Amino acid sequence: MAQSLSRRAQRGVSLIEVLMAVLIFCIGLIGLAGLLVMATKSNHSAYVRTQVTFLANSMADRMRNNPVGLWNLAYNATNYPVSGTPTPCDASAGCTPAQIATRDKIMWSQQLTQFLPGVASTSIACVNPAAANMPTTQISLRPPYGGTCTMIIKWAERGITGNDDKITSSTLQSFTWVFQP
Repeated sequence: MAQSLSRRAQRGVSLIEVLMAVLIFCIGLIGLAGLLVMATKSNHSAYVRTQVTFLANSMADRMRNNPVGLWNLAYNATNYPVSGTPTPCDASAGCTPAQIATRDKIMWSQQLTQFLPGVASTSIACVNPAAANMPTTQISLRPPYGGTCTMIIKWAERGITGNDDKITSSTLQSFTWVFQP
């Protein structure tokens, strides 16, 4: 009889050992799930930052391709994204440099709202080195521009559920780039 009690006690100890092993395994899985959530959020944040860099370079290229608009400070604005319908520019109906700049601003604004979550007030401010001595022909406007432009893009990071963008002014992310087009 003492031997059967010893076997029962041994079975009970084995059951407790198995339950403890399952508990430790479950705690490890919960930690792994939390790590997966953080990795996914960090991956999305890196993706958005890549998009911001791409969009900034895209606008800088647009500005370089319109030197007259650039010299006339047509790209300066503090209220991006702007709204409107882009003017069609083709061989039959050419556009002035100001119209090209307006078209670039509208198209870039559409890209900002499409690719960035919770895009906030974005600005571009260019300064001419000597606006009074602006060249008169487009050929002479080509490099070097000599002035600098400051581009500031602000956006909100996406929250966990996707519906809780952090759009308060204290939690906005910012990309500031000072460049010479």
